[in-house]
Amino acid sequence: MVLLKGFGRDGFRFFTNYESRKGRELDANPFASVVFYWEPLHRQVRIEGSVKRLSEEESEQYFHSRPKGSQIGAVVSQQSTVIPDREYLRKKNAELEEQYRDTTVPKPAYWGGYILQPEVMEFWQGQTNRLHDRIVFRRPRDSTAPLGQMTHQGTLQHCQHGDKEHLVNPRLQYANSQGG
Repeated sequence: MVLLKGFGRDGFRFFTNYESRKGRELDANPFASVVFYWEPLHRQVRIEGSVKRLSEEESEQYFHSRPKGSQIGAVVSQQSTVIPDREYLRKKNAELEEQYRDTTVPKPAYWGGYILQPEVMEFWQGQTNRLHDRIVFRRPRDSTAPLGQMTHQGTLQHCQHGDKEHLVNPRLQYANSQGG
């Protein structure tokens, strides 16, 4: 699990320890998904895509925008490693708070950001009869490939759904399917 720290036209940003289990897994297999689930509303958004590391400059900039205690926490916590006990973390944290009381905390080399670049975005609406609604947008990889029976090539900047207008990336494909 990660905390989403930003998004834009180029993707979704998050930061973590590169040496943690998730960091090692992302380096070995640079693909991931992000899921936003709102159980009371029976809605979900799933985003899948490739992942790459952010620049050192962007990671450095974000690291130093965080509260000093969070910076120290990133240095103290060697994610996914075994520690003797909780007291070990408390002592290490207190030592570093004293060490960096009047100075800048250096960003550890093992800490930084990733960006997930979307290739698939799925909007899901659950139904009590299990005939769920899905709208899927895919970034086309091959413009000559057949789209399929329920897939339509996006061509407009805006798409009208009921009484709401939405911006749509024209390079994405639209598919609607139902099923349990």
